[in-house]
Amino acid sequence: MGRDGEAMIPVRGFEGKKVAVFGLARTGLAAARALAAGGADVVLWDENPKAREAAAKDGFTLEDLTTADWSQLAALMLSPGVPLTHPTPHWTVEKARAAGVEILGDIELFARTVAAAPPHKRPKIVAITGTNGKSTTTALVGHVCRQAGRDVRIGGNIGVGVLGLEDMHGGAVYVLELSSYQLDLTSSLKADVAIILNISPDHLERHGDMDGYVAAKRRILLNQGKGDTAIVGVDDPWCAHIVTEITAANRRTIVPISARRAMGRGVYALQGMLYDATGERVTEVCDLTRAASLPGRHNWQNATAAYSAARALGISEQLAAQGLMTFPGLAHRMETVGAIGKVRFVNDSKATNADAARQALSSYPKVYWIAGGQPKSGGVESLEDLFDGVIKAYLVGESEDAFARTLDRKVPYARCGTIDAAVRAAFADARSSGDDAIVLLSPACASFDQFADFEARGEAFRAAVHDLTVPAAARARVQS
Repeated sequence: MGRDGEAMIPVRGFEGKKVAVFGLARTGLAAARALAAGGADVVLWDENPKAREAAAKDGFTLEDLTTADWSQLAALMLSPGVPLTHPTPHWTVEKARAAGVEILGDIELFARTVAAAPPHKRPKIVAITGTNGKSTTTALVGHVCRQAGRDVRIGGNIGVGVLGLEDMHGGAVYVLELSSYQLDLTSSLKADVAIILNISPDHLERHGDMDGYVAAKRRILLNQGKGDTAIVGVDDPWCAHIVTEITAANRRTIVPISARRAMGRGVYALQGMLYDATGERVTEVCDLTRAASLPGRHNWQNATAAYSAARALGISEQLAAQGLMTFPGLAHRMETVGAIGKVRFVNDSKATNADAARQALSSYPKVYWIAGGQPKSGGVESLEDLFDGVIKAYLVGESEDAFARTLDRKVPYARCGTIDAAVRAAFADARSSGDDAIVLLSPACASFDQFADFEARGEAFRAAVHDLTVPAAARARVQS
């Protein structure tokens, strides 16, 4: 279970009670350790025998939940990847509901633990969601706060599960990326600063329809009141509607953000200049075109959110701006991983849907585009207005056939199958052009057809680029 010196937040409220944890990936195991550290009687289960074996080796108690006595359970801690409602409820969900057992996620466990702490020991919480940009914004908020001298812990849907972070104290700031799956399992989180960056269709198979997806995202605003801040984008109709509704409720401070237009009130970016219109007059904050790790309009939206969050936490305009300008960037999000001659390789593996890929494609005038994987609804049809900027596409994964049909007679393409083959083919074409060139991995797909996650896909891209720089003879010597 908890290893010596291992960081965690012991979960309060389940002392002496039996809690089942289903789903033994990163989030589930972190929650199990934190529950046990808080005094709960924890039993674990997963449908994957290898996951069960690893948990048992780690000292956890396994219990087959298909045959367990659910009347003895106080709660079911469900990993966020397990379907709660759609396309159909998971069997553990049905058993829990039949037995009257509460179903919750790791963010809810964290929220209850914060609520149980004395007021002077409760940390500040910045919670961030959105269809696209939430990982970059989470890392950016964390960087700005850390540069300003705050004790920052970054986690949730990025990096470390929230319960695997260092334990709380009154001066800490928890900056948490929250997915719609996590928010579905959360009811009592009270964020000092809540951010909804943007909303576009995604994960509809898990939420039933767009209304269900929007409702999940809106849960990040639950429980906010006077003294709390909601930062919400207004560049899409769903978020703009949320701003209108919560403004009418008038329970919290509301900061609209935009990367497309000026506003009478809020924080916005135009042509890369960041403006603060939350006070009596509009001020120019900084020129984001000089921030090397924040290229493109989508990153300007991320910057408006991060700046607004920093200001809500009491960080000065000057320190917030300095933090934005020194941000080193995020792995797998428009990350330059190498260059050979005039050819630059950009890893945007985090682009798991068409909207995210749009952000990368629109940031470069011409690209050699590596795309594909486990397809999302709509494929890449919505990107047709950007096809003129694609010199050639290199298709990989399950979506090869569907993407080929979309690109046919519009963009030259090659069926490559794997990331490694696509990198070799794209590099050969880019180098032969003799021009400055960008080879862009921006898949517009999930990764699960060939990889464990988008990080593993990004690392495969990085490795393939590295292999191009190592002569074949040298690779053979290393492998022998």
